[in-house]
Amino acid sequence: MYFEADSEITSSEAYTYAVIIVLLSAIANTITHPYYFYTTLLGMRLRIAFTGLIYRKALRLSSLSLGKTTIGQVVNILSNDVNRFDQALIFVSYTIVAPLQLIVVTVLLYYQLGPSCFAGMAVIVLMTPLQGWFGTLFSQLRTKTAVLTDERVRLMNEIISGMRVIKMYAWEKPFSFLVSESRRKEIQKVRKSSQLRAANLSLFFTTISLVSFATFVVYSLTGNTLTASKVYFAIPLFIVVRQSSGLYFPYSIATTMEGFVSLRRMQDFLLLKELAIEDAPTNISKDAEDKTTKDPQVTMTNISASWDEDDGEKALTMVLKDINLNVQAGELLAVVGPVGCGKSSLLMTIMREVPHMTGNLDLSGRIAYSAQLPWIFSGTVKDNIIFGLPFDKQRFDHAIRVCALKKDLDILPKEEETLVGERGVKLSGGQRARIGLARAVYNDKDVYLLDDPLSAVDTQVGRHLFDVCIKNALKDKPCILVTHQLQYLENVDRILVMKEGEVAGYGTYTELQSSGIDFASLLKKPEEQEQKVVFKRRGSSFNVSSIKRSQSVVSGQSIEPICDETDEEEFKATGNISYTAYGQYFRAGGGASFIAFYILINLIVQALFNVSDWWLAYWVLQEETALNEFNELDSTNSTASPSSFEFDSNWYIYTFLGLTASLFVMSFLRSFLTFSFAITSSENLHNKMFNAVVHAPMRFFDANPTGRILNRFAKDIGLMDELLPLTVADIVQISLMVLGAVLTVAIFNPVVLLVVFPLVMIMFLVRLYFLHTSREVKRMEGITRSPIFSHLSATLQGLSTVRAFQAQKSFTNQFDGYQDHHSQAWYLFLTTSRYFGIWLDWLALVFVTAVTFGCIILFDVSETLNAGTVGLSLTYALTLLSFFQWVVRQSAELENLMTSTERVLEYTNVKSEAALESHSKPPSDWPKDGSITFEDLSLSYYDGGPLVLKNLNCNIHAKEKVGIAGRTGAGKSSIMTALLRLAEPSGTVTIDGVLINDLGLHDLRNSISIIPQDPVLFSGSLRRNLDPFEEHTEVELWEALEEVQLKTFVSEFPEKLEAEVTEGGTNFSVGQRQLLCLARAILRHTRILIVDEATANVDIKTDTLIQATIREKFEHCTVLTIAHRLNTIMDSDRIMILDQGRIAEFDEPFVLLQKNDGFLKKMVSKCGQTEAANLLDIAREKYNKNNSNKKTILTENVHTIIEENDVNVTLNKNVGL
Repeated sequence: MYFEADSEITSSEAYTYAVIIVLLSAIANTITHPYYFYTTLLGMRLRIAFTGLIYRKALRLSSLSLGKTTIGQVVNILSNDVNRFDQALIFVSYTIVAPLQLIVVTVLLYYQLGPSCFAGMAVIVLMTPLQGWFGTLFSQLRTKTAVLTDERVRLMNEIISGMRVIKMYAWEKPFSFLVSESRRKEIQKVRKSSQLRAANLSLFFTTISLVSFATFVVYSLTGNTLTASKVYFAIPLFIVVRQSSGLYFPYSIATTMEGFVSLRRMQDFLLLKELAIEDAPTNISKDAEDKTTKDPQVTMTNISASWDEDDGEKALTMVLKDINLNVQAGELLAVVGPVGCGKSSLLMTIMREVPHMTGNLDLSGRIAYSAQLPWIFSGTVKDNIIFGLPFDKQRFDHAIRVCALKKDLDILPKEEETLVGERGVKLSGGQRARIGLARAVYNDKDVYLLDDPLSAVDTQVGRHLFDVCIKNALKDKPCILVTHQLQYLENVDRILVMKEGEVAGYGTYTELQSSGIDFASLLKKPEEQEQKVVFKRRGSSFNVSSIKRSQSVVSGQSIEPICDETDEEEFKATGNISYTAYGQYFRAGGGASFIAFYILINLIVQALFNVSDWWLAYWVLQEETALNEFNELDSTNSTASPSSFEFDSNWYIYTFLGLTASLFVMSFLRSFLTFSFAITSSENLHNKMFNAVVHAPMRFFDANPTGRILNRFAKDIGLMDELLPLTVADIVQISLMVLGAVLTVAIFNPVVLLVVFPLVMIMFLVRLYFLHTSREVKRMEGITRSPIFSHLSATLQGLSTVRAFQAQKSFTNQFDGYQDHHSQAWYLFLTTSRYFGIWLDWLALVFVTAVTFGCIILFDVSETLNAGTVGLSLTYALTLLSFFQWVVRQSAELENLMTSTERVLEYTNVKSEAALESHSKPPSDWPKDGSITFEDLSLSYYDGGPLVLKNLNCNIHAKEKVGIAGRTGAGKSSIMTALLRLAEPSGTVTIDGVLINDLGLHDLRNSISIIPQDPVLFSGSLRRNLDPFEEHTEVELWEALEEVQLKTFVSEFPEKLEAEVTEGGTNFSVGQRQLLCLARAILRHTRILIVDEATANVDIKTDTLIQATIREKFEHCTVLTIAHRLNTIMDSDRIMILDQGRIAEFDEPFVLLQKNDGFLKKMVSKCGQTEAANLLDIAREKYNKNNSNKKTILTENVHTIIEENDVNVTLNKNVGL
C-alpha cells in the first residue's frame, strides 16, 4: 500500500513493516529447523527399533515360518520398509496443520477480497479428494511394488549364493530372464507410482497460477477493481496454502499410506509363527535350567513329528513316526539309515526345529550341534570356533587338537586369525566340517548332536575325530552321531537304525546283529552282490557286509581353498561425484535428442511461469492506472459518479487464461518427462549392473559377501527408484524458478544484484563445504549398511546352528553393533544436513531483507517503482526464502543420492569373464569323442595370486574314466575350474583338438556335465530345476528321475514336476538334492562328465546308486571323478595324483600301486588293512580286465586278512614286488 499513488503510509511505517517481515521470517527459521531435526531423529529411532525387532523375530521363526518367507523379503523389509519411518514422520503433522492453515487463510482473504476468495479456495479444496485418491493409489501400488521387490531381491540372493553352479551349468540366460521379468513387473508399478508423483508435483507448481486465475478473474468479473495491495496481499497467502496443502499435505498422505503398507508387511512378518518355546528359542525344556547338568540326557517317547502345520484340514506328512530312544550321559548313539529316512529330522526334532505332534521329548542340558552342511560365517577361523564366547586359549587349543586342525591352521596365512570368507569359501569341505565340530567342542555343552561330520574328511582324519574327539573328548556327554560310516558302528554304545521315518532297529551292535539286521544291506540296494571280509579291531572279530564302495576318503574338498588374505574391503569413492557418473546417469535415461527436447520443455515452462506472473502484474498496473486517471477526471468533473468507472478486462482475462492453461499442460508434460527419464535410467542401470554382475568371474563372488552385492540391488536401486526421481524433479523445477525469480526481481530492482552476487558466492562456498562432509558421510552410511544385510543373510542361513548353541544374544549384539555403526553415520548425515539448512535459510533471509528494504529505498530515492512490480518483487523474495535454500539443499541431496548411482555404476564396470558366445564356433557334433589334452596348464584364481596348478601336461583319452586324487589344496577341483574356465588358465587345453580358450563360455560349459559336491537347488518348480531351458519333454524328465530312483518320490507330489522347491531346496534331503543333480547331468547328454566329490554327504546306498548310474549312463563318455572316497576311483582306467598343483602320478591304479614310494600306495596304506585289501582287489580286477589279452603278471593272493602293521608288505606281495 505504501507504493500506491494515494498511499497514506509514511516512510517510517514502511520501514517498520519491513522489519516485521524480516523478524517473522527469522522466527520461522528459528522454529522450523529444530522441529524437522527432532522429527527425523524420532523417525530414525523408530527405524532402529523396528530393525532390531525384525532381526530378533527372525531368530525365533519356526521352520514352517521360514518356508513362508525368504531372505530376500527380510532384506527388502530392512532396506526399504523400515526406511518409511525416516520419511513419513517429517510431514505427518501437516494432515492437521494444512486444514487449519486453509481455514485461517480463507478468513484473511475474505476480509480483503470478499466472496471472490472462495473461487480460489475451491480449487485447493477440490484438490484434497484428488490427493486422497492419489494417496490410496500410492498405498495400493506400494503394496504391489513391495511384493515384486521381495521377489526380485529373493531371486538375486539365490543367484548370488548359487552363482558357481549357475556358471557351471551355463544357466546365466534363464536366470537373467527371470530377473528381467521380475524387474519388468516391478518397474511397471514403480512407473505408475512415479506418474502419480509427477501429477502431484505438477499440481504443486501450478497451484498458485490456478488459484490466482480463479480468484482474480472472479473478483474482476464481479465488478471489483484489481489493485496491487489486494493482489499481493493474497498471493503470499496462496503461497502458504500451496506449501502446506499443495505439497506437504499430499506428501504426508502418500508417505502415511505407504508407511501403513510397510507397517502391515512388518506386522505380517512379526506375526509369523515362532518356535514353541517361551522367551527364546533356547532348545531347552522349561525345567531344564532347574535340572543339574551333571546328568544330561535325551529321552524321546512315542515321538511323531512333521514339518507341516496342523491346520486340521489336510493330513500331515510325518517325517518321524513313533520314535523311542534314551541317551544318557556318557553314551554314544549312532543313527544310520538311507537317504531321506529322517536322520537329520530326528536331530531337528530334538532341537525343537521340527515340531513333534505326539509323544514326549525330555531334553536335559544345553545342546551343541554340528550340521551336515557346516555353517561357516564371514569372519576368522577363531570367530567361527568360539562362536561369541570369551576366548580361552587352553580350550581353543584343545578343540583344535581333538579336531585335527593344527596342521590346517599352520598352512593358513594368519593361522586362526585367517579370514575364511562368506560361507567359508576359502576353506575346503573337510576344513569346514572340522571347524563346525571344533565349535561344538569349544562351546562345551551338555548334549552333543553330530549330523554326519565324518563324511567330509579322509579316513585317517575320520578315525582321529572318532577316537580322539567323539569317543574321548566327549566321553562324558550324551552324544547322538548321524553317520554313513559303518566301520565305526562296532565302537558305539547303541545304534538307531531308521527307515522311512520309523525305527527299524534300536540296541547295541551285538543285539542288532543277533536280531538279523544287516547294516550294509539296509543302506544299499538289496540286489547288489556283496563281498565278505573280516575286520579285526581292538581284539574283536566280526563280519559285516562290506561293499566295494566303502569309506576310503582322500580329502574333504568341495572347491579348492583360496587361502589368501585378499578379502576385499568395500570400495568407497572419495571426492565429488564425477561428471562421468552424472553423464552415465543421464545417458541411461535418454539420448541426446531426448535431453535437448527436455531442456526446451523446461525453458518453455519457466517462461510461462514468469510471463504469467508478469502479465498479472501488468494487468494490475493497467487497471490501477485507469482507475487513477478516472479519479483524476472525477476530481475535475463533479458530475461523474464513481460507479461509472469501467475497465475492459476481457483481453487480460483471456490472455491470463491462455497462459495459465499452457502452463498447466506444459508443467504436467515436464513432470512426466522428468520422472520417466529418471525411472528409465534406474531401469537401464539395474539391467546393466545385473548383466555385469552375472558375467563377473567367480573371484568377484568369492571376494564380496552376498549382503554387499544385495545392498546394491536392494537399497541403492530402491533409492534410485523412489527418491532420486523426486529429487531430480525438484532440482530441475525449483532451480529454474529460483533463476527466473532472481532475474525478474533484478529487472525491476537492479540494486538487489549488489546483494545477490555475493550471496550466491557465499551459498556456493557453504554448499562446497557441506558437500565435502555430507558426501563422505553418505558414502560411509552406504558402506555401514552392507554388514547389516550380510549379517542378517548369514544368520538366516545358519539359524538352526545359532539357536542350537543358544548364541542368539551374541548374534543380536553383533547385529546391534552393525546398526550402531550405521546409526552413527546416519545421525551425522541428519545433523550436517540440518545445519546446512539453517545456514541457507539465514542467507536467504539476507536476500529477503535486501529486497524488502531495497524496494523502499529505491522508491524513496527515484519513485520509479510501481505497486505491481514491488508486490511481484516481494512475492518472489518471500518465495525464494524457502526455495533458495531448498534448491541448494536438494542439489546437495542429489549429490548424496548420486552416491547410490555411483555404487551401482561401480558394479556396472565389474571386470567380466570371457564372452558367453564367440565367433569361433565348434563343430555341431563337438565334442564327438571327449578327449582332453593339457599342455603347460597353469592356473591362478586371481591376478598376481599363487599358482594352484603348475605346468600340467597330460592327455585324457576319449571315453576314458579318470580318477583325480590328492590331499587338500593339491589342485583337484582346480582342474574342473580350468576346464570350465571359472578362472582363466594359462597354457593350452584342448577338447577333441579344439582350443577351449577360443570358444564362448556357453559353448564350452554346455559341452560338459557336472555333478557337484554341494548340491544346489533353486526356488521354483522342480521342472525348472531340472530343465531351465525347457529343452526336454516330460517323458525325458520322468525317465531321468527314474534313473536316479526319484520317480516314485516325485510322483507322490500332487503337483508332480511342478512341485515347489523352497529356497535352497530345503524341502529335499541332501541326498535327494544330489540325486537331482545327477538327473540334470543325465539330461544334458554330453560327452564329458566331471564328478566333483559328489558322494561326500550321502550314504552308501546313494553313493552306490550314483556310481552305478554314472557307469551305465555315461559308459561312452569321458568321466573325470574328483575323489572323495578312494573306492569311487579305484576302478578307473587311470588315476591322476596331484601334489601341490603338479601331476605327481598318472597311470592305471594297479600300476601305481607297484611303486614303493608312490603317492597312491601311501594313500591306500593309510586306509586300514581291510580297506587296503579291498581297494587292491578293485585295482587288480580292473587291471586284469583291461589287460585280459596280455600275459597276467598277477600272483596268487597270499592271504585274505591283512594285519594293520603289515599293510605295505602285503601290498608288495600282491603286486609281485
